[in-house]
This record gives sequence, structure tokens and C-alpha cells, in this order.
Amino acid sequence: MELSIGEMLLIAVAIVVLFGPEKLPQIARDLGAGVRKMRGAMEDVKTEILKETDNPVSEIKKEIEKVKQQAKDFNPMTDLEKDAIAERSKPKENLAEKDDHEGPVSR
Repeated sequence: MELSIGEMLLIAVAIVVLFGPEKLPQIARDLGAGVRKMRGAMEDVKTEILKETDNPVSEIKKEIEKVKQQAKDFNPMTDLEKDAIAERSKPKENLAEKDDHEGPVSR
């Protein structure tokens, strides 16, 4: 709500006429104190709202960072290399020494 200079002067004249010039300083002090209290209350509400809405957002950001880090750390070639090393380290089975092997029979 914006007031023009003319509207503010009209309000000031009405206050002087209604309350008199003696009470004007007290009215101004009371009005200023009320405005300060209202601003303080609005700031408190704003802080509470930001505090309540910030928690889920920060948790989501942390989860996103975890997923990003896991994506960076994921390397399928590493798994393939591990499997290949494990396969090479297994002892090979000598089928000639086994009697129970059923393979092609030569006659």
C-alpha cells in the first residue's frame, strides 16, 4: 500500500485535529513501537518458515551429492578387471588326470 504525499498530509492534519498537538509525540512513539513489534514478529515468522523449509531441501541436496559421488566412483571396468584376475588365479583343472571325465571316446 503506497501513500502519496498529499494523502500523508491529510492523515497528519486529521490526527492533529482529532488528538491535539499535545498528544502527537506520544501517538508517534506508540505508533513507532507498534511498527517495530510488527516487524520483529514478521522477522520471527520468516525465520521459522525458512528454518522449516530449509531442512528437507538440505537433506535432498545431501542425498543428491551422495548419488553423484557414487556415480563418479562407479566403474564397470574395475569389476571386469577383478573378475579377470580372480579367473586367472583359479587353478586349472587337468581333465587328463580325472577318471570320471566323460568326453569323446576314441576307438
